[in-house]
Amino acid sequence: MHPYPHIYTVQASSMPEGDVPVSSPGLPALATAPPAEFDGPGDRWSPETLLCAAVADCFLLSFRGVARAQKLPWVSLQCEVQGTLDRVDGKSRFTQMLVKAALVVPEGTEQDKALKAMERAEHVCLISNSLVAERRIEATVSFA
Repeated sequence: MHPYPHIYTVQASSMPEGDVPVSSPGLPALATAPPAEFDGPGDRWSPETLLCAAVADCFLLSFRGVARAQKLPWVSLQCEVQGTLDRVDGKSRFTQMLVKAALVVPEGTEQDKALKAMERAEHVCLISNSLVAERRIEATVSFA
């Protein structure tokens, strides 16, 4: 890993109407628009869905590292993030991020160890750690 601090750069531009493309050096551009809840088309990535995607992606990548460090065998991990946007003190903000995680492990794996690894991954996720929203995880383990 490179020493801290890390700097991430994203470019975006807009016209009065239409999509807002976002890009970063070396990455494909994404077309974004307001979600349907803000009278947008509802068929493109929005800042709200991108934030929830970042939480999900960070959780999964964090779990990979935690599982590797703990030598925890696993088969697959599905993750759904539900972000709740609400009004607080006259401002719109995310008030809760719920991570629903379903881990499949080989038969004979300690279920408690697998659950703790998912909780650890949520705890170390740098994206979630950067948010003021309440964080919750609903984790399940099943066997392959």
